Amino acid sequence: MLFKQLVLAAAFGAVVSAQNNGQNNGQNGGQNNGQNGGNANAGNGAAAAGGNDATGTTLSPQAIQSGSFVDGSVNGALADGQSASKTSQNNFINNCVGKTLTNGLQVQAGSCNGIPMGDIPAKANMISAIILNPQTGGQAQAADTTFDITVQVANLVAGSFTNADSTYYAGPQFLEGGKIVGHTHVTVQDLGNNMNPTQPLDATQFAFFKGINDAGNGNGLLSATVTGGLPAGNYRVCTMTSASNHQPVLMPVAQRGTPDDCTKFTVGAAAGGNANAGGNAGGNANAGGNANAGGNANAGGNANAGGNANAGGNANAGGNANAGGNAAAGGNANAGGNANAGANAGANAGANAGQNGGQNGGQNGGQAQRNRNRSRRNFIS
Repeated sequence: MLFKQLVLAAAFGAVVSAQNNGQNNGQNGGQNNGQNGGNANAGNGAAAAGGNDATGTTLSPQAIQSGSFVDGSVNGALADGQSASKTSQNNFINNCVGKTLTNGLQVQAGSCNGIPMGDIPAKANMISAIILNPQTGGQAQAADTTFDITVQVANLVAGSFTNADSTYYAGPQFLEGGKIVGHTHVTVQDLGNNMNPTQPLDATQFAFFKGINDAGNGNGLLSATVTGGLPAGNYRVCTMTSASNHQPVLMPVAQRGTPDDCTKFTVGAAAGGNANAGGNAGGNANAGGNANAGGNANAGGNANAGGNANAGGNANAGGNANAGGNAAAGGNANAGGNANAGANAGANAGANAGQNGGQNGGQNGGQAQRNRNRSRRNFIS
């Protein structure tokens, strides 16, 4: 009886030991094999998860990209204008070691982000945006008055916007139905006194910024309300389309159109001011129209009054050149015509009236001088 109990106890001990060893070996073997990338169970689990081992802390051999092995040169030579790429045998997985990590934060002093870029859409699904309002060359926005910025975006699954305070650049770009999942932003900057500045704007300064975190109308039409509007001035508005974690969207090819749009617009008095500038240009055109007044050089046609030089020829008559000069004053009626032209305006009609007035005045003055000369000759004779 005692022998039988000893045999049973030994058998039970063997079973317990086998279980413990199995657990230990399974854990240790799983960890070791998982680190070595050879654990069949881990591989099966990854396959079940779509090939994405979200919990692994080592690079899977299936994820290594040989494109990072080379620097882009051919037989050691780079084409003109090309730079050698950095190379890596492990997808740069330790590129941020020893550096300040982004770690989901907006690190203003700069950082290193080790998160993969993620999914890239097909060429047919590249993002493109166009700003519908405000419009370049459109009617100026009223100063300090609420208005909407609207933008139409193609191929964006809009409405995905993660916490920018703790998940900034913390996840890769993802696709849904082959299209990038994310959102867009609109940013407005003050252009100063010139609609076409020659120096780049300060990227740290903006008059308005808004991340559009909703899906809009479901067909790519998105909007942001500028509550209270903007002060009078000249502005540029741009879109910044992003993946869910706020990184700029990634496209599949280099040669393409931009995914974003910018436009320039005016607000309030600045528009009028520029319109003044435009008006000045127009006014200058009137002044150019004053070149019609320069056409008053037709008033130089008052050289017909200069035809009163005939009266000047009558200087023989005793220097009625003064009277001839008065005819010139009659010609100065043309200066009155120039005043019409100086009235700016209206210009062509006014300028022409000035011309006609000057000519008629000059001619009438000249005729009056001739009449006086005839009277003087009659008196002398």
